[in-house]
Amino acid sequence: VQLQASGGGLVQAGGSLRLSCAASGRTFSNYAMGWFRQAPGKEREFVAGIGRSGGGIYYADSVNGRFTISRENAKNTGYLQMNSLKPEDTAVYYCAADTRVSWSTVVRGTWDFHGLDYWGKGTQVTVSS
Repeated sequence: VQLQASGGGLVQAGGSLRLSCAASGRTFSNYAMGWFRQAPGKEREFVAGIGRSGGGIYYADSVNGRFTISRENAKNTGYLQMNSLKPEDTAVYYCAADTRVSWSTVVRGTWDFHGLDYWGKGTQVTVSS
């Protein structure tokens, strides 16, 4: 499956953005989907994950309560609604998909997310103070 993230941009602290992840090539509903981010000079980190049918949602502690992950399988698209953005949310955001991943294990650090099946190109999110 091919993934394309979009929706990034420049926003002031406290603002909102909605990222989209458009999937093509294979049946999107066969894949769990996640969002990750990488800030300059830092490792890529997990942000949020959602199961194939929209359940099994997990968030990183740093975004819990501010970000919402969702998906519309009929539109082959996943989303990340980001509210109350902070300067520390500045990063390139990536979406990824995998048939086997359990997001609970990613959160616990027992699943190496670098091995996920498919990754999209990132979209830049910049939050100014």
